[in-house]
Amino acid sequence: MRPLEEGEVKLVFEKLHKFIGKSVRDLVAQKDNPHVFRLHKNRVYFVRDDIMKKATNVSRDKLVHFGTCIGKLTHSGKFRLTITALELLSKYAKHKVWLKPSAEMSFAYGHHVMKSGLGRITEDTPNNAGVVVYSMSDVPLGFGTAARSTQECRKLEAGAIVAYHIADIGEYIRSEEDIAGVSGGTKKE
Repeated sequence: MRPLEEGEVKLVFEKLHKFIGKSVRDLVAQKDNPHVFRLHKNRVYFVRDDIMKKATNVSRDKLVHFGTCIGKLTHSGKFRLTITALELLSKYAKHKVWLKPSAEMSFAYGHHVMKSGLGRITEDTPNNAGVVVYSMSDVPLGFGTAARSTQECRKLEAGAIVAYHIADIGEYIRSEEDIAGVSGGTKKE
């Protein structure tokens, strides 16, 4: 576990800024409850300062997780948000997409958001903006990238893609080992 280097901080903040905009400042500058970013086994954690100090008492090879894993650094040097960042993103989301009940399951299986499944979209959502995807009852389902702006969405046909899928709550089941950072597992014979 170590603090992020300057280049890593830039990657993380650029990705977070895509989804939550200037609220990145609010996220980092919590006076009453200070949080820090830490890197452990190529995963970036957003953790309360007091928990981070306690985690230093555990050896690196024994430490599995601490705080909230918001993403991971890839071998090619990029930062990828994971589904475990959904709570954080939904709290500060700048652009949102709501799905009709008939499209929720499709999104939870990893498919893009189609115009036919779009319930609502926030006004002035630009093309390629980070969006958090919600059910019509305001339950966060995942996040993605807007394929079209709000104005373009109004003119689209039913089969057109409105938002590209990045992560969804179904990943907790589909990619359990990858999310937990556990390698190996039991083999079926």
